[in-house]
Amino acid sequence: MISIEQPTIPLNPDVFKLLRDMLYEHCGVWLDEQSKFFVEGRLQETLRRHRFGSFKDLYYFLKYDARRAEEFATVIDLLTIHETYFFREDHQLHALYREILPELMKRRQDRTLRIWSAGCSTGEEVYSVAMLLASQPGYGDWRVEISGSDISQRVLEVARRGVYPASAFRTTPPDVRKRFFHQEGEGFRVDDSIKRMVNFFSFNLADVDRAAVLPKMDVILCRNVIIYFDSAVKKRVVEMFSNRLRPGGYLLLGHSESLMSISTAFSLRHLRHDIVYQKEEGISAAA
Repeated sequence: MISIEQPTIPLNPDVFKLLRDMLYEHCGVWLDEQSKFFVEGRLQETLRRHRFGSFKDLYYFLKYDARRAEEFATVIDLLTIHETYFFREDHQLHALYREILPELMKRRQDRTLRIWSAGCSTGEEVYSVAMLLASQPGYGDWRVEISGSDISQRVLEVARRGVYPASAFRTTPPDVRKRFFHQEGEGFRVDDSIKRMVNFFSFNLADVDRAAVLPKMDVILCRNVIIYFDSAVKKRVVEMFSNRLRPGGYLLLGHSESLMSISTAFSLRHLRHDIVYQKEEGISAAA
């Protein structure tokens, strides 16, 4: 059978600006002018699925339709990158395991630790942290809360299911996979002992007011997420992270991300395994 390629529906520059501004207002993701052709290509299937004849139809759907929240999540999925794997940027996780966690465990007199992976995608980072904690000497009698959040319900469903393909283990030591995973079909399922250590919830990082309900954290990981934000949203999000961290708590960003000209609430810590951000001790926060 000969397949007939469907024609590309063009994205008018003025409609691109409407969609771009709507996305920015909704979740803080900023798309520059060079992103127009990327958006045009990524959303073609969305237009065809709804039988829209133009991008303006999609814009009005996202603005007024009762189902707009669900479709907005799909659009965000298509326009942001969720590619991740276990123990990604592992030297930073080595710093977490060998330096940050032992320091926090000496400091926390109430024997509680709270860790938040903000923008956790399909959950590999959250489970990586849980496996590191489960391997930490003296962990057993601590109360540990490890949370992962993302704006996308689709990736959170994958995270909660906890079954991953072999490609997710590209930097995972074989003994770690053998200890913490069980083969399920062609994939591998996270052991229940690790699943019980974590929880996942939906959260829009641009909705900084909602963060007030979150408890104070010892570590926040937000790696390769704020690159999607402009400087104004970055400042709001990083200020929110500072407010949610205990004094002396740690913020771990992606290696292409920096707080330069963004925040003075953190100092740069040069650890043996990596460089990370630490909230200044003098900045108070309720426990």
